[in-house]
Amino acid sequence: MVQAIPQITTFDEFMAWYPDHGRYELINGRVQAVKPTGAHEQVGGYLNGRLSVEIARLGLPYFIPKSCTVKPFGEQSGYLPDVVVVDQTQLKTEPRWSRESTLIRGQSMPLVVEIVSTNWRDDYQRKAADYEEMGIPEFWIVDYLGLGGRRYIGVPKQPTFSVYHWLDGEYQVTLFRDQEPIVSPMFPELALTLAQVLQGSQFAVQE
Repeated sequence: MVQAIPQITTFDEFMAWYPDHGRYELINGRVQAVKPTGAHEQVGGYLNGRLSVEIARLGLPYFIPKSCTVKPFGEQSGYLPDVVVVDQTQLKTEPRWSRESTLIRGQSMPLVVEIVSTNWRDDYQRKAADYEEMGIPEFWIVDYLGLGGRRYIGVPKQPTFSVYHWLDGEYQVTLFRDQEPIVSPMFPELALTLAQVLQGSQFAVQE
């Protein structure tokens, strides 16, 4: 039996309601089903693979969970990032991790990645602000179709890879396109371009 999606709820109510099947986020008290396209999943899978290789090469105490929820400071939101790099050494300070794979401390997540879908405002506005407030050291927005607002990705709108680096309490953002080498403070030796992401994930350009 599929449980009805509640209209307005808190994070605790959301987690108590969460069904065994399906993927959902809590956005400002409203539950939203997460239904990524195939191309979206291919981009996420490619980045997951590249980051996993880099983590192993460097021998870092990090891992990438299949799925985990990120709870910002507010009580009416909970996100399912496309990729989360988790620092295992910090999990002992995460009170909700063992029972519901939920993270609440920015220090536990060296890197969070969101891949832009049609609801781009959630990534560029709400999530960026919440991740900044949490102090998550690095946040990537991978806008592989160039859907974001012009104030975020410029004019003309085009596929853009945005790296948000937390510095002195706020994010500094740098944009990368096409063949430009992506500079990641968290993974400075990761040789990556947006063109490689698009080619490596082989997503459907016609979407």
